[in-house]
Amino acid sequence: MLAKHIFLGFLGITSGVAVSAGTFAFLMVIGVIPRLMGKCRGAKHELCFENAVILGGILGNIASVFLDLRLPFGPVFLCIYGLSAGIFVGCIAMSLAEILNTFPIMFRRIRLKTGLVWVVTAMALGKFTGALYYFLTGFSPP
Repeated sequence: MLAKHIFLGFLGITSGVAVSAGTFAFLMVIGVIPRLMGKCRGAKHELCFENAVILGGILGNIASVFLDLRLPFGPVFLCIYGLSAGIFVGCIAMSLAEILNTFPIMFRRIRLKTGLVWVVTAMALGKFTGALYYFLTGFSPP
């Protein structure tokens, strides 16, 4: 029985390392971290950016594994966390779309040359409105 637990623990740790290495490599390949460093003009702090992403991954894993973890910070902390997580996911989605040249191809096909800023803003506001509606009304698909 002890050998089984040791084997399962080892398997879990090695699987977690493999998945996290793939996730962080994906973030680097699609350019999320380098683009954020470029936008922040923080290339000299490259190691800090990478360490922050890795630390966020580790802390997120700890929080998701230990579900009984209660943080007594209340709704303010929840709002800050939700905003930060949303920005992060948005950065990943937009970086992936940019790498795949989704927007330039779409804009070229619909022959859109002016107003690109408004189109991207409208897409972001639509995503925000949909998410807000989902979370406030408890909407669930059939």
